[in-house]
Amino acid sequence: MNIVKSIRTIEGFTEAGIKEKGSVFTGQAYFMSNSQDCLSKLNEIRKKYYDATHHCYCYKLNSGEIKYSDNGEPSGTAGIRILNTIEHFDLTDIMVVVIRYFGGTKLGVGPLGKAYYESALNVLKNSRIIVKNSYQKVSITTNFDKMGHVFRLLSTFNAKNILSDYRENIVEITCLLIANDVSAFQEQIREYSQGDIEIKITDKIVYL
Repeated sequence: MNIVKSIRTIEGFTEAGIKEKGSVFTGQAYFMSNSQDCLSKLNEIRKKYYDATHHCYCYKLNSGEIKYSDNGEPSGTAGIRILNTIEHFDLTDIMVVVIRYFGGTKLGVGPLGKAYYESALNVLKNSRIIVKNSYQKVSITTNFDKMGHVFRLLSTFNAKNILSDYRENIVEITCLLIANDVSAFQEQIREYSQGDIEIKITDKIVYL
């Protein structure tokens, strides 16, 4: 399985606007991790800014999915320009929307494309860019005698979201480990446990 070690994205929501010959371009940037949330947010934006001339957007997800739209503007002047700014900052799990209110003066294809690019660039410059590391979910079943050693190892490997379920002489522990550390963690458990500790690794990757 090919795991991306880390991703660059933004934290939360940012908004910034520019004006060009009477037209107002409002850029909005959102952290998004799946296409369903992107489409839901787009519907909200269209309803909220129902009187806008255009709602142009691009989203790029860590799954590899990329989608953009000129929303009625001349082909190549909006959606792809927004994507260019996202790639300029090497971001993923993000959606940028540029809402345009037409000011009465046509800009022409070149200046229009520049306005969309600068609007998206402006909002991303004002966004807080963060790096998220890849984690895998790990399930560990052990007896009470070896539990202390397991928890010490989890601390050494900086495990997150540790949950424990105690049953008779058995404890089941679930947690998130940095994906690149999982193999080393497994090896250390095997060396200590001599087969008495059961480990299950899920393929699902989360970014924190």
